[in-house]
Amino acid sequence: MSNLSFYVHIPYCVKRCGYCDFNTYTPAELREGGTLETVSQGFVDSLIAEVTFASRTTSTTIPTIFFGGGTPSLMPAHELGRVIELLKQRWEFAANIEITMECNPDTLTLQSLEQYRSIGINRISMGMQSANQSVLQVLDRTHNPENVAKSVENARKAGFDNVSLDLIYGTPGETLEQWEASVKTALSYSVDHLSAYALIVEDGTKLSAKIKRGEINKPDDDLMAQMYLSVDNLASSAGLNWYELSNWGRPAAHNMVYWQNQNWWGLGPGAHSHIDGTRWWNVKHPSKYQEKLAAFESPMQDREVLGESEKRDEKIMLQIRLREGLAKDELTETQLRILENYPEQIMSVDNRLILTPQGRLIADRIVRELI
Repeated sequence: MSNLSFYVHIPYCVKRCGYCDFNTYTPAELREGGTLETVSQGFVDSLIAEVTFASRTTSTTIPTIFFGGGTPSLMPAHELGRVIELLKQRWEFAANIEITMECNPDTLTLQSLEQYRSIGINRISMGMQSANQSVLQVLDRTHNPENVAKSVENARKAGFDNVSLDLIYGTPGETLEQWEASVKTALSYSVDHLSAYALIVEDGTKLSAKIKRGEINKPDDDLMAQMYLSVDNLASSAGLNWYELSNWGRPAAHNMVYWQNQNWWGLGPGAHSHIDGTRWWNVKHPSKYQEKLAAFESPMQDREVLGESEKRDEKIMLQIRLREGLAKDELTETQLRILENYPEQIMSVDNRLILTPQGRLIADRIVRELI
């Protein structure tokens, strides 16, 4: 029996956040006018058409499904339910299947959450980012921070027993005190999972343009290191232990599919897939994606087959981020000697090498030296 997880990309947003370079589109960017409903019309039909290509795999069981974006919570529950129902018809669902949907807190009501729960979604991941209004303004986030508490409460009422919040640290102008207040606020909601990501300023974003014009300062690396250590301490103290470099609490099964390099199929424009060492990715623009599937063509843009050395390097790059760390017997003598140069960043536990909090701060640097 082989597993195949699914990532479903919903590429629509009401507004693009200033730091965002994800493959998402607003109605204005699509230049089609009208509402989000009109520009997304028929999109789910295309997702369903792509499932036909995925059905050709030999996989039999789906352990996880993840609706990401974009803003999946802008889509009506019955439309997402069509995708879930088709997947259930084509494959066997694992008994403990995890079905996650990313959400903007402002788009949720008790009624909509009950509808999402009724179609099988059992995990909610909300983009909180910060509890501070001024920080949210710098990020160009549209949601009201007060709605996060209400949305978490409504998710519990709707029957969700697995709720996650996402935070971003290092926003220009954000102080350590503001960051810690945001973390404490998030933890006060008694969520099951917390993600905290360092802000990355990507070229071509509104945030990058403001920094280049000198309107705001770029993120401070030393301050961001303090912020990371702070969230790690606060989350651990609240009973949410780290399991991956940027994640604390009840492990997200779908996240682990990526970190353990298991098999998944990405449905939607720009979505990436991986099956048994072969990776491919779809065309990025929703219109092009829909055109290809309407013509009964694969939406794949390109693919690559990983060699054995690339697979080994990827395994190191991914597993070093996990709480379980790296198995010593899977590393070469040269690699083991490199890690000896980091006594304060690497600890040895039961023949495995695990990053300390200080090591997690320089994980990318350590990986570069190893591979």
